[in-house]
Amino acid sequence: MSNVFYRSTRSYPTAVRAEGIYIYDAAGRRYLDGSSGALVANIGHGRDEVAEAMAAQARTLAFVHGSQLTSDVLEDYATRLAAFLALPDFRLWAVSGGSEASESAIKLARQYHVERGEPGRYRVVTRVPSYHGASLGALAASGMGARREVYTPLIREEAWPKLPKPDPSLSGEDDADRLRTVLEAVGPESVAAFMCEPVVGASDAALAPNPGYHARIAAICREYGVLFIADEVMSGMGRCGAPLAVRLGGDVTPDIVVLGKGLAAGYAPLAGVMASADVYRTVMDGSGAFKHGFTYAGHPVSVAAGLSVLDIVQREGLVDAARERGAQLLAGLHALKDRHPHILEVRGHGLLLGVVLGDPATGQASPTPGLAERVATAARERGLLTYPGTGAVDGVRGDHLLLGPPLSITPDEVKELLNLLDGALTDVPG
Repeated sequence: MSNVFYRSTRSYPTAVRAEGIYIYDAAGRRYLDGSSGALVANIGHGRDEVAEAMAAQARTLAFVHGSQLTSDVLEDYATRLAAFLALPDFRLWAVSGGSEASESAIKLARQYHVERGEPGRYRVVTRVPSYHGASLGALAASGMGARREVYTPLIREEAWPKLPKPDPSLSGEDDADRLRTVLEAVGPESVAAFMCEPVVGASDAALAPNPGYHARIAAICREYGVLFIADEVMSGMGRCGAPLAVRLGGDVTPDIVVLGKGLAAGYAPLAGVMASADVYRTVMDGSGAFKHGFTYAGHPVSVAAGLSVLDIVQREGLVDAARERGAQLLAGLHALKDRHPHILEVRGHGLLLGVVLGDPATGQASPTPGLAERVATAARERGLLTYPGTGAVDGVRGDHLLLGPPLSITPDEVKELLNLLDGALTDVPG
């Protein structure tokens, strides 16, 4: 009997090693990691230099508590990361995972307004569907019915107004103007922040607004004194073919950027919040401290992993690679759409791509969920790992697959991924 508390009742193969874009299990099977786990393993598996950087840091300084000390590796990483993201005057708040980072951003936005003398600002507007994390505050911010439903009695719903998801039929500017309607409905003087994923992840695979959306969102937020939080946990760090996906459609600088996943690319738990100089100064000039913290915030070994990963991303040109290999993969997915009528749509940016599945007879979501899971199971049996999801239409219906292999994937490996997915789609015709 295992003493492990598994995530579900299905049987889990035991992974024993990984290299490049492949993971191997105890039975000797090889899996192409077509989703980088959960869009995490950006540089691929088995990079010795990252392991060596972590070991060297562990031997030198494994842990300090952020309320007492800082470290050279954290100072160096914050400077390097700010430069990579073109956020030169932003400050890094380093934590262990995306949920912690989202939670930190929400609390930071709240404290910012309190320090400014506007304690009535507590609401955070987010979108439906969306996903910002599993901790209670991050989950409350999320618009993902299936993951939220059990916990709704613990959530003060009126604190989390929801904006409809991006509408491809609207211009980016008109789409963003719907935020103004929500703000006026709830009272803009009660709103602390608007938070969104520039390219949606788990809740509505790779859905993105039209160009102009984020620039208009930023302008509306400034007009109403609301902070703009870009949740780049999945879309950032080059995955969408740019350091930050919020800038794909123009030069946009949010007040707060949430990062995770690709920061340390799975080699260590690392996520973070990048806060503007104004947000940082306002909090520090007020109480003198951010009233929040985690034990492992700024953990030196995790930060050393992040610094080594950033070295690889920059040295190997993986941001450009994500854009180039993403174009190849997207073209291949369009070809699969022509062959498999239960693919209703393919979309995305860089190597954050989505395959929307449904009923070919109606061109709509299947009446009952489960198609994405069946395709993902068939893909896994063929040796391809994907990221299935459902609920994008109404919280229950709306099947999709999220694809996001490591940014280091080669052209031949993209072809292999497409062949494996083609076989799985043939195995599960709808």
